[in-house]
Amino acid sequence: MKIFLTGASGLVGSAFARAASRRGHHVVGTVGGFEGKLPGVASQLALDLSLPDTVTRPVLELFPDVIVNCAAVSEPGVCETDPARSDALNIALPTRLAELAHHLGARLVHISSEQVFEGSRTVPYSVTDVVSPINRYGRQKVASETSVISIVPQRAAVVRAPLLMGDSPSGNRALHERLFADWSAGRTPRLYTDEFRQPCTAENLAEVLRELVERPDVNGLLHWAGAELVSRFELGLKIRSHFKLSEAAAPIAAITRADTPTIAQRRQACLALDISHLVSRLNTRPETIDEQLVGLRIPAPAREWYRHQS
Repeated sequence: MKIFLTGASGLVGSAFARAASRRGHHVVGTVGGFEGKLPGVASQLALDLSLPDTVTRPVLELFPDVIVNCAAVSEPGVCETDPARSDALNIALPTRLAELAHHLGARLVHISSEQVFEGSRTVPYSVTDVVSPINRYGRQKVASETSVISIVPQRAAVVRAPLLMGDSPSGNRALHERLFADWSAGRTPRLYTDEFRQPCTAENLAEVLRELVERPDVNGLLHWAGAELVSRFELGLKIRSHFKLSEAAAPIAAITRADTPTIAQRRQACLALDISHLVSRLNTRPETIDEQLVGLRIPAPAREWYRHQS
């Protein structure tokens, strides 16, 4: 199949391109300012996606079977400080892609977020639960879901994804990469002991997206996440232990939401997702934290520092 992929140089987009190419799909991907060659991407397009109409001509020229939207401003803090750009990428872009999918009769696979929920309960959220976002990013994702499903209701799969693990092309996007950036710079990252997430790897999510590309019978709102719910602090300790780093070399400060009340107002305490529906439909399985850690690499910017810790 011909696939038009946005965000091909991002954490999930790059993993999806590799997964799709292994199945023989032809992927044309947008890469923004990324200048390297991405495995699995047959043709790379340097487009400014904050101007959503820039995708119109290349999509019409490709006439894809499927459009996969992995592009987003996914940092809630950045969404707050740059609302115009984040609105463009998180709402206007998926809306335009949905319009193009409708025009071409193409399938659309769009990534949303767990952050559409309030996060004040420990019971996993199902796809039928009422959304109640507490930050701009969550509100943008709700708007994108509504737009996509209303425009292509029979051909859209919208996946609410969790906190992601994995190796990004830039080496600075994923949680472990950010931890290494702090440690190698002599900084002590602060992680919440009372903020819980259900992470999965970008590679695992990419396999889900790849299956959805090939499964036009699975549509609507969908949830995907890992097999375990952990605190951010616990996850940081597991990452440190996996790479056999000492507490002295790789310190982590434990904090609670009460320590940062202003920030915590825009952060969810617990985002557990009920993924049983999608698990029952796909071959891809959710991974444990230990399974996710196995595939992680030392990010390139921190490799010299890491060698001195051995």
